[in-house]
Amino acid sequence: MTTLRAEAGMSDRVLEEIAALKDDDWALREDAATLLGEFGDPRAVAPLVETLRDDDRAVRDAATGALRKIGPSAVPALIAALQDPNGNVQEIAVAVLKDLPDPRAVDPLIGCLASRNWIVRMHAAKGLGVLGDARAIAPLVSRLTDEVKAVRVDATDALVRIGRPALDSLLAALRHDAWILRLHACEALGKIGAEEAVEPLCRAMLQDRDTAVRQDAAKALGGIRSPAALDAVTAALRDLDVRPFAVEALGRLTDPRAVGTLIDVVTGKGRPDNVRKAQVCGSESVEMDVDEMEVQIFAIGGLAELGDDRAIEPLIRALKDTRLRAAAAAALGTMGLRVAAPLLAAMKTETDSNILFHARAIMSAVGWRPAATMKEGR
Repeated sequence: MTTLRAEAGMSDRVLEEIAALKDDDWALREDAATLLGEFGDPRAVAPLVETLRDDDRAVRDAATGALRKIGPSAVPALIAALQDPNGNVQEIAVAVLKDLPDPRAVDPLIGCLASRNWIVRMHAAKGLGVLGDARAIAPLVSRLTDEVKAVRVDATDALVRIGRPALDSLLAALRHDAWILRLHACEALGKIGAEEAVEPLCRAMLQDRDTAVRQDAAKALGGIRSPAALDAVTAALRDLDVRPFAVEALGRLTDPRAVGTLIDVVTGKGRPDNVRKAQVCGSESVEMDVDEMEVQIFAIGGLAELGDDRAIEPLIRALKDTRLRAAAAAALGTMGLRVAAPLLAAMKTETDSNILFHARAIMSAVGWRPAATMKEGR
């Protein structure tokens, strides 16, 4: 009997708060919406959806939070609200649906990808990524050419979350006429990390007519980390527009065969003749390879990631180059105590205080400590 009275009391309280959603005082309406979310009673769904039209943003936000808390029971009403003529209601409904991964929302969210409202399209793409349903693949691929970048980004992320079922469509997109579609396809393929994408991405990196696509293909190959891409990525070093991205990818391929090439980049061997140059500040006669400096820093990072002993001596020598010193010191600091002996040997005759400062920082980073009997400066 007590339980029945409690249920009746709660029922009355739900009805009271539903009625309060129409109160003239916005603060009372906000409190009512918040309480209805805590009650979780499905009877509040329709009134809360109606409250999404409220003139006060705080009330709309409270109703939105309440619908999220009520959860699956709110899905049918939220799906219906996607057709509401009020743009605010559409945006809120799709935003809540993306956070309630319910299979009933797949087809309605696919429909939202064609909305004229970019916010609706963006939330729909996010929601479809969470749901991971293969039916969304083709509509999401079509949104990779959306005029709004946020929609393209969320469509790309959604395809990544769907994963391998999207591979065929993304690989086909690499051959599409629209460069922006090819670019986002490269990005998605790199994040999915499928070995089947390596050869098509190598082809795009070396042959695509658009610079940004070639660059993104190189980044994608670095993301996949397949040694099968080594030859193509090495060949891409000749493309000045792709060179920095190719060097960065080389360091991520986890292939020791890349070490020699990266060392050559750091030491300046095989440097292209047509790199962009700029005058060094304070000097009219000295020029610096601006683009190649960035490439060398990427190569140093790659050597640090590969962690091969062959890189230690070239990195120590790079400490003498003011442009590369900080990057070389950071790389050596990740390579452990094995750098201590060669670094100590190199510093015995060094007089540059800045180089010595970085050398001490490296020794500290790798955990080296002088023996108790050693005197300072020896």
